Amino acid sequence: MRLEKSNSKNGEENSDKNILLVDDDADSRAVISLGLKNEGFNVEDNGDPKDVLAKFKPGKYDLLLLDIHMPGMNGFQLYREIRKIDKKVRVCFITAFEIYFDEFRRVFPKIHVSCFVQKPVTISKLAQAVREEFARPPPQDEEVSQPIPKAQN
Repeated sequence: MRLEKSNSKNGEENSDKNILLVDDDADSRAVISLGLKNEGFNVEDNGDPKDVLAKFKPGKYDLLLLDIHMPGMNGFQLYREIRKIDKKVRVCFITAFEIYFDEFRRVFPKIHVSCFVQKPVTISKLAQAVREEFARPPPQDEEVSQPIPKAQN
């Protein structure tokens, strides 16, 4: 992952956007968090999806950046549980593995998540993906009760 600031002038526009980054890799969290802060976003991070779920408050975050492959609870599982608490929060999945878009569509055919980012990614490309997610219409009330594939350790 390269920490490079984009040439965009969106820093001030991003300052009211609160992002929660959930990734079990401490190095990835540090680089992504710092990079998005440099882009003007407010970023909190956490490496433990179960801790995030226990402390999650609806309306606090505008966007969740969720790693897909985490021990104990994967990003899809965390997403399902958080959507039960906050139906308006946006999500962008990030992963160092292949994009799980097809798997996500199979499990969640009625949910409209289109932000999937594969690591390694430059901060400028990640920031652009985040801005594009904010430009989309807000999430709708969607059914998230389908079974989720178990986390792989």
